[in-house]
Amino acid sequence: MNRSFRVQLAWRATGAVALGLLGIAAATLFTLRAYLDSELDGSILNVASIQAASLTEPASGAMRFHEWDLTPDEAVSVRDLVQYAQVWQSDGISLLRSQYMTTDLPLDIAHLARAGAGELVWADMEWQGMAIRSLFYPLERMGQLHERHVLQVAAPLEGRNQLLQRVTAFLGLMVLLLSAATFAGAWWLAERSVRPVHEVIGQAEAIGAGSLDRRIQAYADTLEYRHLVEVLNTMLGRIQRAFDAQRRFTADASHELRSPLTAMRGELEIALRRDRASEEYRQVLQSTLEEVVRLSTITEDLLTLARSDSGAMQPRGEDADLADVVERIAARLGPLAQDRGNRIETDLHPSRGRFDVSLVGQLLWNLMDNAVKFAPAGGRVEVTARREGDELVLLVADDGPGFGPDPEHIFDRFYRADRARTRPHGSAGTGLGLAIVKAVAEAHQGSVSAADGARGGARVTVRLPAAGAHLGPEEA
Repeated sequence: MNRSFRVQLAWRATGAVALGLLGIAAATLFTLRAYLDSELDGSILNVASIQAASLTEPASGAMRFHEWDLTPDEAVSVRDLVQYAQVWQSDGISLLRSQYMTTDLPLDIAHLARAGAGELVWADMEWQGMAIRSLFYPLERMGQLHERHVLQVAAPLEGRNQLLQRVTAFLGLMVLLLSAATFAGAWWLAERSVRPVHEVIGQAEAIGAGSLDRRIQAYADTLEYRHLVEVLNTMLGRIQRAFDAQRRFTADASHELRSPLTAMRGELEIALRRDRASEEYRQVLQSTLEEVVRLSTITEDLLTLARSDSGAMQPRGEDADLADVVERIAARLGPLAQDRGNRIETDLHPSRGRFDVSLVGQLLWNLMDNAVKFAPAGGRVEVTARREGDELVLLVADDGPGFGPDPEHIFDRFYRADRARTRPHGSAGTGLGLAIVKAVAEAHQGSVSAADGARGGARVTVRLPAAGAHLGPEEA
């Protein structure tokens, strides 16, 4: 993967640079060729003008080129210069040609006819194995004696073509060298860029379930990589906290499940050691039934929390009044409160909203049942329900021992604040009730908080969105 990434980055960078350089090279060659052609055409036109003036200067009409007297060797040395000129009659008969020419220039009758009509005609042609640039220059503009005469001036293109070839070779070499340099630079940059990633991967792979307290220490000299390391370390911290909480939860759940099973096993083993009276067997069965009920309660609570953890707790919204739910739960818990010598007092206000009545009923039962169990004999449990703006507010308070110094932890699973709030009066709490309260509140996108009252006791406040727009439709 490392090599593939480096190769891809290097090739992509090289391809982009090469395309850019090829574009620049093509534009350079196009501009240079246009410039050279323009200069060459200007030179040919100047020579044609000079030769036309020389040809038509004699009043007699006799024509003679303005030429240097060169030896054959000198003529060869200036072969690349503009030195080819020939005069044609409009019917294609050659009248005069330069003294250094041994054969006629190539003639195109169509070009000759256009020039005879008074037009300047340019043409690229082949002559004696070389490319030439020709101009057909009408001499009629020089006087009536030359109405049927056309001057053809040509210059070789070999010099221009060689220059373009050398420039093309130079630009091609530059493109290759710069592309190679780009590939090498991109390869080095890719290697430097991915080195911190490999360090992060190596350290992350070394972190296992037994070393979640380790953090990634990879060196990163860029803001993006530093941010990546910070995000990964933050994620590892969350995973560690969740893993520790899950491990504590597993240990606590195992302990809570083992206790009633151990008690049941001990009572049954004792009962089976010898024959006993029916009343003794009844007592053993009654005690075992209590432990079975406790196991069933713990199991149901664990399943509820498992549904919450997996996201399967999806509240079904329906329009209802929170005060009605409080009254129903208070009526069900009334006999238990009376048995303990307590009383439930409600302060209910119109608090209609959209929520899952079943889940909120479970939330209320856990809160009020918990408050009744911890309220002292002759104490009271106060329940308030009201609507504040866009929120439904539920307050449950008792005058028991309170939560102690760590009220924020009471919603942890199997958490016990202190002995004063641990199974009072022989009650068999599971330690999961308040955890379920928090799960139900969060499933409604609400919140729950706990604190000790100003005059003692415990206070739990639940806030739920009144609109419940995020909730699913009510099931039929």
